[in-house]
Amino acid sequence: MSGGPATSPDGTPAPLRYRFAAMLYDALVMLAIWVTTIVALVTLIGDAVVGAWVQSLLFVELYAFFAFFWCRRGQTLGMLAWRLRLQSAGGFGPRQALRRFVAGMVSFAALGLGFFWMWFDKDRLTWSDRFSRSVVVREPKRR
Repeated sequence: MSGGPATSPDGTPAPLRYRFAAMLYDALVMLAIWVTTIVALVTLIGDAVVGAWVQSLLFVELYAFFAFFWCRRGQTLGMLAWRLRLQSAGGFGPRQALRRFVAGMVSFAALGLGFFWMWFDKDRLTWSDRFSRSVVVREPKRR
């Protein structure tokens, strides 16, 4: 994979089952964050919170969650639980986080095609991996 993103020590991106497990874990964390946000808003406002501004706030929280963990640690909480890590040849920054997030949203909008794409890709990369020039690898167990 010359010129592409870095890979794990054995040269292979993380299998899709671990990626989906991490996504499920992160979805549960995000659900808890969103519930906390909605409860706080209802408490502060004293009425139901509805409208595009609430949806926009929750979407920004979603992006901020992923961008923070990807840029800071190279892994979200779900990725940490499944020993997954983002690797990139030049380090992972905010621009790559935005690219990875957008590609992830497109992949979900295409009913997961961007993730299943790794089964057909010669380098086993998802759309998010390709678009952000990074790759998710599985780290070995610590002894």
